[in-house]
Amino acid sequence: MKKLLLPIVLLAIAAGAAMYFWTQSRGGAEAATAVPGMPATTGATGAAAGKKTARVIPEVLPDFTLATLEGPPRALSSYQHPSLIVNFWATWCAPCRREIPLLRQLRAERGARGVEVLGIAVDFREDVEKYVAKIGLDYPLMIGEEDGLAAADAFGIDPAFPFTVFADAQRRIVAVKVGELHADEAAFILDHIELLNAGRLPLKEVQSLIRTELQRLEALRTEKPA
Repeated sequence: MKKLLLPIVLLAIAAGAAMYFWTQSRGGAEAATAVPGMPATTGATGAAAGKKTARVIPEVLPDFTLATLEGPPRALSSYQHPSLIVNFWATWCAPCRREIPLLRQLRAERGARGVEVLGIAVDFREDVEKYVAKIGLDYPLMIGEEDGLAAADAFGIDPAFPFTVFADAQRRIVAVKVGELHADEAAFILDHIELLNAGRLPLKEVQSLIRTELQRLEALRTEKPA
């Protein structure tokens, strides 16, 4: 039964993701990032958005346990780092696959500064194992089918892969990027999480700065000619 149910759910997610990227291409830059305590959307605006029940991103990382690439289950709370990047993805998702080199680069360049990357693959385990064996992956990976969908739901994000969560040393969710993550966005977020961890800027100011900058960067990308 589970094997029959998951493909249907994943198909619905893929359709939702396609709609998200279509709205982004039509100028939906406001959906590029979200912060805790505010409704999380994926590009819906106007009356259609008003009819939808708003979902709120939690202020701190939720905890859950999923299988790891190595097999034994592990809790999200066991990853204790000054800056944690939690990336939800799937093997069938093209933007997810494009993000992987950037995530590897971020871990390589910023690992010594306390940054850890955690991938959460919402997909069939055999598909994930095959894909990882093909490309190589040097950051921790958790895998879940229905459990992975429940983990994604705990972040208050409507189904749309990829999405990436950034948390500080206190496990507070600083920002959520829905859609493909870009190097300039990641650098800005992580630089400001460092300032937050050092006590040089308060959380609300950091969140506001990140939201404004990601909207600006997304608008610039949208304006570029095809």
